[in-house]
Amino acid sequence: MSDSDEASKKDKSGSGLAIGIALGLPIGATMGLLLFDNIAIGMGFGISIGLCLGVAFDAAGKKKNESN
Repeated sequence: MSDSDEASKKDKSGSGLAIGIALGLPIGATMGLLLFDNIAIGMGFGISIGLCLGVAFDAAGKKKNESN
């Protein structure tokens, strides 16, 4: 494998995690205001759900790339 292929894999390794947290935080804050009347509780739920989804998407993408 060439150096450029290895560099592109390293750049994509944590992108699902970052995207999951970045999307989970505002969605969780909104849901926290609507459901709990407390933004902090919603943000905690949003970050934890985004974290789980981000790791799951990274693992699925890694598994898909290894099979090709």
